[in-house]
Amino acid sequence: MVENRPAFTIAAHAVLALGVAVMVAPVWLAFVASTHPGADFLSGRLPLWPGPDFVKNYGTVLSQGVSNAGAPAIAGMLVNSFVVAILIALGKIAVSLLSAFAIVYFRFPFRAAAFWTIFLTLMLPVEVRILPTFEVVAQLGLLNSYAGLTIPLIASATATFLFRQFFMTIPDELAEAARIDGATAMGFFRDILLPLSRTNIAALFVILFIYGWNQYLWPLLVTSDQSYYTIVMGIQRMARAADDTPLWHLVMATTILALLPPVLVVIAMQRLFVKGLVETEK
Repeated sequence: MVENRPAFTIAAHAVLALGVAVMVAPVWLAFVASTHPGADFLSGRLPLWPGPDFVKNYGTVLSQGVSNAGAPAIAGMLVNSFVVAILIALGKIAVSLLSAFAIVYFRFPFRAAAFWTIFLTLMLPVEVRILPTFEVVAQLGLLNSYAGLTIPLIASATATFLFRQFFMTIPDELAEAARIDGATAMGFFRDILLPLSRTNIAALFVILFIYGWNQYLWPLLVTSDQSYYTIVMGIQRMARAADDTPLWHLVMATTILALLPPVLVVIAMQRLFVKGLVETEK
């Protein structure tokens, strides 16, 4: 039993407040920098409160971009990042659900070997297999396309493992009862397993959406057309403006806008996300 000690409670809240301040301070400074003229940022005397150029700076990056950095208007890049993140998250969940379902509920030769082969791919990150993957994508003509941006990143050994572990906790009697009632394999999957996996799917969706949103290296390799640039690529191009000083106030505005979609997804799915991580009884 935890004792109610006022001193301990005050200390715990103080540590929590300090942690929140440390995490929020850089975001606040980035927001402040995005509302001031570029000269204020370069002077080294950045104020602590928002400036007068909020509408101007955000309107510039949304509608015009930064021409000296080769970065188009970020409205299109935000759409590209959102599409890529959604396709990667939904694709990973769909493939992992079906893979785990087959491994747990179907009896076929080398079933265990198939699972461990999938699991061992965790030791092969994208960077290790990026050149052969790029060659395959190029030969299939998928460069500068949403398919090329997402299909190579859809398979997920981690999600397959998590769904497999969850499916193994479901009593065998439930599958037997469904079979007696005349349910097909896909009917059992659709009507029983999917509803039971709702919180797990929500938790994984948040993680995988952020994973897809933050992709940088793979989009950088497979896209040369500005119409397929992602927002992370746009930030990199703005920060490395050729033959010119980066417009840091516009870079900070782009960074703040890039931060909003993942934050909104986390807020919208917070309840299911936390429930999916901590829930043990279904």
